[in-house]
Amino acid sequence: MKTIILSLAVLFSVGLAAQNDKPQFEKDGDMVKATYFHENGTIAQTGHFLDGKLHGKWKMFNEAGKKIALGEYNQGVRTGKWFFWEGEILQEVDFVDNRIASVSKWNNSSPVVLNR
Repeated sequence: MKTIILSLAVLFSVGLAAQNDKPQFEKDGDMVKATYFHENGTIAQTGHFLDGKLHGKWKMFNEAGKKIALGEYNQGVRTGKWFFWEGEILQEVDFVDNRIASVSKWNNSSPVVLNR
């Protein structure tokens, strides 16, 4: 009896874990909000689709839930400034016509100057 209960518990938990990594889609006005998951159940990406194309702000996360990328799409085309985090390094990538126009890198130990 204990073996059957233990087996059912394992199957149930595996079934729940398998469901957690399937993408979720929900209507959000004229767009569809998409959430993709890593195998461990944490969020991998969030963003929107408009007419079947990536549109608006997208965020990407690693398996630990830490943000690794942030950028924007316009009708499926990467546009404007995108930010990529990798350890202590932050990269700012400017996109024009879906192509990289410039890349700037900062190290977390470097001072940051803000112009106002």
